[in-house]
Amino acid sequence: MSWHFKNKKSISPADAGWTYCGMRIHGFGVEKTLSTYFADEEVVVVPLSAENITVTVDAVEYLLKGRSSVFDSVSDWLYIPVGSKVSLSASAGEIALCTAKTSVRGEVFYRPAIDVSIEIRGSGRASRQVNNIATPSSFMGATKINVCEVLTPGGNWSSWPPHKHDGKDGCPYTNEEIYYFKIQGQGGEGLFHCYTSDGSVDETSTIKDGDFYIVPQGFHGPTAAAPDYAMYFLNVLAGPNPDRTMSFCDDPAHAWIRQSWTGEEIDKRLPMTGAK
Repeated sequence: MSWHFKNKKSISPADAGWTYCGMRIHGFGVEKTLSTYFADEEVVVVPLSAENITVTVDAVEYLLKGRSSVFDSVSDWLYIPVGSKVSLSASAGEIALCTAKTSVRGEVFYRPAIDVSIEIRGSGRASRQVNNIATPSSFMGATKINVCEVLTPGGNWSSWPPHKHDGKDGCPYTNEEIYYFKIQGQGGEGLFHCYTSDGSVDETSTIKDGDFYIVPQGFHGPTAAAPDYAMYFLNVLAGPNPDRTMSFCDDPAHAWIRQSWTGEEIDKRLPMTGAK
């Protein structure tokens, strides 16, 4: 069984065989405008390589400044509530539409790049940058959706120690999760490891630029950046939890690693990006 998807521009709940999470990568090529209706999904719009994006939500217009690349800067973003008619326009580049099924309608919310919380996690060769977009601690206006992005310098590991949130084997947290990857440098690649406690899944995949990996169950980690190629991934998580959460359970065999970071230096290449 493989949960690794290549050459695909969207993952719907039906594609994944689950209930909540989705993500669509839209490129503004010949068609400069995308019009759609989100009948049963809340949405977080994250610019990847598009700039000056006009987003109209129920006839109200918003402007996303965006960015030229995920490796260039942190971006502003927009939350769109369920039941919205939406039009997005830009001259070029790509955006991600991160979605989660819900029936509770919130309010449109815009966050400028300067206000996006940047966090450095791990230490040593497990140092990485996390941009907290629509996470429970950074944005309380969503019902189900959680969104963050992670930048890993070349040669470093993210998603480490391995962890899970599948509601099984005593782990009380349940979230479906999608990874969408970008690799810096032509022909670059990285690795992603996912496995279950019973051994029914144990896969290490070679990750290329533009790949998806979905995690319906099991431990995941490490997400490894090759020494010469920095890695970016965009995460969307959602689940049946009555309160939004991004909590997880470490693999007991590797949980000690967090304590080993005490006293280690943070990778001096971090943070890799900022608001400017």
